[in-house]
Amino acid sequence: MAAHQRLDMRQGQSLVMTPQLQQAIKLLQLSNIELAEFVAEEIERNPLLERSENAESGDYEGTEDKGAGREELALDGSNGMKEAHDAVDASSTDMYESGTGSDEAQSSNSMSGPSASTDWSQVGSGGSGSSEGFDFEGTLTSEKSLHQHLHDQLNMSGLSQADRLIGSRLIDETDDAGYCKVDLAETAKALGADEANVLAVLEVCQGFDPTGVMARDLTECLALQLKERDRLDPVMKCFLDNLHLAAKHDIKGLSETCGVDKEDVMDILVELRTLSPRPASGFSSEATIAVAPDVFIRELPNGMFAVELNSETLPRVLMDKAYYSEVSALPMRDQEKEFISECAANATWLIKSLDQRARTILKVSSEIVRQQDAFFAHGVAHLRPLNLKQVADAIEMHESTVSRVTSNKYMSTPRGLFELKYFFSASIPATGGGEAHSAEAVRHRIKQLIDDEGAKVLSDDKIVEILTEFGIEIARRTVAKYRESLNIPSSVQRRRILKASA
Repeated sequence: MAAHQRLDMRQGQSLVMTPQLQQAIKLLQLSNIELAEFVAEEIERNPLLERSENAESGDYEGTEDKGAGREELALDGSNGMKEAHDAVDASSTDMYESGTGSDEAQSSNSMSGPSASTDWSQVGSGGSGSSEGFDFEGTLTSEKSLHQHLHDQLNMSGLSQADRLIGSRLIDETDDAGYCKVDLAETAKALGADEANVLAVLEVCQGFDPTGVMARDLTECLALQLKERDRLDPVMKCFLDNLHLAAKHDIKGLSETCGVDKEDVMDILVELRTLSPRPASGFSSEATIAVAPDVFIRELPNGMFAVELNSETLPRVLMDKAYYSEVSALPMRDQEKEFISECAANATWLIKSLDQRARTILKVSSEIVRQQDAFFAHGVAHLRPLNLKQVADAIEMHESTVSRVTSNKYMSTPRGLFELKYFFSASIPATGGGEAHSAEAVRHRIKQLIDDEGAKVLSDDKIVEILTEFGIEIARRTVAKYRESLNIPSSVQRRRILKASA
């Protein structure tokens, strides 16, 4: 059979990840802080976008000059929240389930749900005012950091310029806890200095305030503090060299190793507890970013639970249609027209993506509350086993969408602040074929048993027997794994602790 060439026309379907769909998926998995940074970058890049300074619902009366071409969709209690709750039971036809992100989806100005009458000009939140003002009061109340404190002492140490350079490098390598965990040989090689010289400078720096700072490990940190108290005798040095026995509360082992009786060992342990394992704990480190909840759960008088979005974490973005119309009417080159059209399309899609993100978070959170209602009513012991597929099937979405929604998202409940992923846990089978138990609930029950054990320490085997009586089928190795995850010592170590404190 002779080979020959020919042209064929075939028609087929395939899933295409458009840039707009990729952006929507990216927004879905961002935390509220990352989302705010992303929106700020888009506002800088797109001249048609701007952040709304109106923190209330979409009321633009008195601002006709700037807002003539603007509309807004605010997902707060005053505008759109009721419809957003109604949308929880809506179908799953949204951009996260779309395979192509076609032009029809980009050009459409209508969508099922609360946005059906909007022109996608704004997706809202409680917003925040301008943050560009200079916080003068904040500069007056700022605390000196550990590194600044150490550098000030280095400048007054009387060391030569070369040694101060070495000291500066060692200070920069010191972590927030006050430890300088450096390799002296590598540091000496990097600075072109002698290793003995680097060690001598480190010893000088270890005399800085606070006592114990810039130690290379816990043993050296405690030794520096004991040295200042003139308590670093041979017995204490031997004790510090065997801290692993102290961690296990092996009083007998410490007594034999250090050559002292048990009463002396107990006195040494009491003295060590007065020392600080984190010498730099009194200094401020980098600002800690507080976790802001994405969803609020409120208990209603009838015993039900209301699910509300935290509007403060949703950036309020405006598209200035009046400016767009004005610019579009001007004579422009083809490149300029293409740029303006692209900015308009990106602005529209960003607003639509933010709105869809908010609705999807609300949808998933509502289903989690429905599935875990016993937890909200009675506590951790009643947490049910739950996986992504159960939630995805209930709201008719893909598991990957639910996984993205629950990443880096937090829920504020009457029982505390929890990450959405907290409510998903493995299933522990029940004895007699009963309803399965959540792994988190079983872990909580193990912790309760150990906390209430008193003078009679429970072994892992005994805990297995007790849990079996509660209808929980669990292996001893699983109990040990959960106990270790809770940082609870073994029964042998707990007996030693109990005996030492008696």
